[in-house]
Amino acid sequence: MDSPERLRHLPLPLFAVPMGVGGLGLAWREGARVLGAPAWVGEGLLALATAAWLLIAVLHMVRALRHPGSLAADLRHPVRSAFAGAITVGLMIVTGGLTPHLPGLAAGLWLAAVGMHLVIAAWTVRVLILAPREPAALTPPLLIPMVGNVLAPAFGARLGFEALSWMYFGLGALLWALLQPLLLGRAAMGPPLPALLRPSLVIFLAPPAAAALSLSALTGGFGPGPLACHGLAVGFAAVFLTMLGEFARAPFSMAWWGWTFPTAAFAAATLQAIAAHPLPGLGVLGWAVLLASSAIIATVCRATAQAAWSGALFRPD
Repeated sequence: MDSPERLRHLPLPLFAVPMGVGGLGLAWREGARVLGAPAWVGEGLLALATAAWLLIAVLHMVRALRHPGSLAADLRHPVRSAFAGAITVGLMIVTGGLTPHLPGLAAGLWLAAVGMHLVIAAWTVRVLILAPREPAALTPPLLIPMVGNVLAPAFGARLGFEALSWMYFGLGALLWALLQPLLLGRAAMGPPLPALLRPSLVIFLAPPAAAALSLSALTGGFGPGPLACHGLAVGFAAVFLTMLGEFARAPFSMAWWGWTFPTAAFAAATLQAIAAHPLPGLGVLGWAVLLASSAIIATVCRATAQAAWSGALFRPD
């Protein structure tokens, strides 16, 4: 496949790459604080995520200029359109990486990211109201634009936007409470997700993990609220551990990136919980969760690079 055709079929879900890599960087930053892990690992991953976000954004801008119909088709697609939310969630994570180093720039980018994410979430709700979907079109990636607001306070509260962060948390939590029962109902009653989309089920892990991180930032500690959210995340993690064989049989697709940010956010929340409520042996658990998330993301990155090299990544669905 030549370069122009590759650009035509550039996957919108590629914006999940900086989400996953950046989320892992934040987890390693917590690992440096809690476990004494090398600080350069987290900072390096966050720098890589920033570079990936910029590169993917530029490529999609070029795609929009050369193949506007192709991008418009993605934004109308019932599954791929949800990854528009990954654009702004990835930018939020970039602000988290910049906050200790360039807080002024981070604050400006955070305001831009949450403003754009609100527009994307509002548009997604509008489409769902005006054009109701069949149950088969209700898939876990819908949580990205709808519930991404839950993550915003994890960075905004540390930048001084406390009131605005509480508002975004309330919006994201309400949308999460409304949407997740619909998605769980579809999973329980069918139709079953296609094999290519089955890995996206792990996205259910992201909202409670992100909510734990945000409530920790908003309340200044890992108290009852963050612990309750993390308890739900632990429950989902236990379910997905029993499904490892099922996930391992899934053919590669961009849905594999659904494993990345949720497991990274879960690792970060677990490390915060360990730091706030230390017990003997929990350090070993922290390392296990952090390294497991790292192994998952390394595996998905490798598979994605192989698909890009072979051209499989740029073939239409």
